[in-house]
Amino acid sequence: MQEESVQPQEKSLEELLAEAQAKMEQQRDTLMRALADAENARKRAQADVTTARKYALESFAEGLLPVMDSLEAAQKTGDISGVELTLKQLRTALEKSSIREIDPKAGERFDPHRHQAMAAVEADADPNTVVAVMQKGYSLHDRVLRPALVTVAKSKPDPISDKDLN
Repeated sequence: MQEESVQPQEKSLEELLAEAQAKMEQQRDTLMRALADAENARKRAQADVTTARKYALESFAEGLLPVMDSLEAAQKTGDISGVELTLKQLRTALEKSSIREIDPKAGERFDPHRHQAMAAVEADADPNTVVAVMQKGYSLHDRVLRPALVTVAKSKPDPISDKDLN
């Protein structure tokens, strides 16, 4: 009779062992997921810091743009007693901060990501090309701080022929 009482106890130990192993596997899975989540959060935070550093000067640069415009206007009027040197220094400072001019040339294709059309005029240029630049734009790395304000060419209407009138 002793053998009969031992058998249920052994079965109970096997069940306990299986339960413990299943619980251990579940906890291992939970731990692995938590480690993966932590690694993903670390990578996201690192990417956010990199982006923040890259664009940290954006508001600084936007504040300098009117100064640049004023200096260029003073240069055009002929009041150049020191303005040229100041303008050169300002350009150098902006370039060191990865701020680049967006100054499209006449005939360049209009790019809505870098240019803002202020007017469309009939011109002897291809439609949707820059005719004139009203104000230069600026970019910081690959981000546009201010688009270039431009006039674009629009297609000329076809002249009315005698056939169209009949």
